[in-house]
Parts: sequence; structure tokens; C-alpha cells
Amino acid sequence: MNRCAADPCTVSPPLPRAGEGSGEGSKQPPLLRIRDLRVAYGGIHAVKGIDLEIHAGELVTLIGANGAGKTTTLRAITGLLAWQGTIEYDGAPTRGVPTHALLRRGLTMVPEGRGIFTRMTVLENLQMGTAARSDRAQAADDIETQFTTFPRLKQRATQLAGTLSGGEQQMLALARALLTRPRLLLLDEPSMGLSPIMVDKIFDVIRAASHRGITILLVEQNARLALEAAHRAYVLDSGLVTLQGQAAGLLHDPKVREAYLGE
Repeated sequence: MNRCAADPCTVSPPLPRAGEGSGEGSKQPPLLRIRDLRVAYGGIHAVKGIDLEIHAGELVTLIGANGAGKTTTLRAITGLLAWQGTIEYDGAPTRGVPTHALLRRGLTMVPEGRGIFTRMTVLENLQMGTAARSDRAQAADDIETQFTTFPRLKQRATQLAGTLSGGEQQMLALARALLTRPRLLLLDEPSMGLSPIMVDKIFDVIRAASHRGITILLVEQNARLALEAAHRAYVLDSGLVTLQGQAAGLLHDPKVREAYLGE
């Protein structure tokens, strides 16, 4: 059971989706719907029955301390971990659907640690992001667009990805994910280990992607940055959703400010 069913939680209606008026009363189903999600590693229960919804066009963040179950949730959504409960993407259950099939349906993840191909060049990594696309000419144009967004990647196009700095690798991972033309983009700790200037650049790109209508689920330990960027938020604590609501409201919630904003 979701802890919100038993304990008081901050609950707010979702923001209006792109192209809609108020989200209330909309007949459009969520792009991602999770019910009673449970994940265990042996005898350790990492996620203990959470509910979560994301509508098309939303930027939703999942915040919480280390070990709260954030990354585990993303890995379950993408089919990289065994799970129990219900996960529906674009109106269809994902149980038994392999990760590569979800990718072809527009569900893309940038994992913690970036997951780039270190022995391939920057350009080859970007081309991998377009590998499943049939619009080859447009895909080539989109790579040039990413080079415009990240000029440093263009400067290093023929350089092996493993020789890039941490910030450059994060740029590459994000650019490659955007080249898949995702409908739902999962981001796991995109600011981890980056300089403040690089963090600002990465979040500028995340906000721009959201403004273009890409639906995003963001896992981020920098709670302030995440809440400032997001429409809605869920707070995970020890595998349970303990708070949820509009991100702007949670940014000023005393419990959140004390636990996650260092105040």
C-alpha cells in the first residue's frame, strides 16, 4: 500500500498538460502510471508499494535521500530490475516488455554514471542515439542541433568519449538521449559530480526539453534545483512516497526544507 493512503500527505492536482486546459477532468490517461510498485534485492525491500503518475508534457521530479529507492524506481520502469505491482506506459502494461522495445516506443533513460560508450567517439555515441530512427537526413540535422546546444561536443567530435571530463560526458549522455526523440525521458542524477557552471547548463537543457513538450521524470539529489525546474514532485523516504504535490508548494514545505534543503 502507498503510505499516502495511511499518513497525511501533501497532494495537489497535476498541472495542465501541453495543449490542454485544466488537467482536472481530462480524459487523457497518464503517459506513465505506477501502482503499488515493489522492488526487493534479496531480502531488502528497496521500494515498498509506491503510486506515481506522469501526464504528457509534465516535468516531474523524484527526490529523497540516498537509499530512498529513486534509482531503483527508474530501473524498474525501464525493465532493468524485477518488480511487482503495475507499470503502464502509454496506456499499455510494460511487464515482460524488453528494455529495447520500450526505447523504440519512446521511453529513454540517462542513467546515473551516464552510460556512454567510452571506446567510441563523441560522434559515434551521438549516432547511436539515432540508430533506431528511419529519418536519416533529419537525424543528421538533429546531431548538428545537439552540437549547437553543446559546442564543446562538436569540438571533441572525433575524441573518444572515455577521455571527456565528467561534465562533457553528461552533456554527451543527455544529447544522445534527446536524439532518440523520447516521449518520456528518465534522468538519474544529472548534476552529480558536476561544477556549478556545468549544472546550470545541464538544467537549462532539461528545462528547454520540457518546454518543447518532452515528458520528463527527474531523479535529483539537489532538491532545490529539481523543485525549481519541475511541475510536480514526489518525495521518497525508505521506499515509500511520503509527500507529493506541486513542486513550487513543496519547495516551501517546512518538512522538505528541513530534510532536503538544509534549512
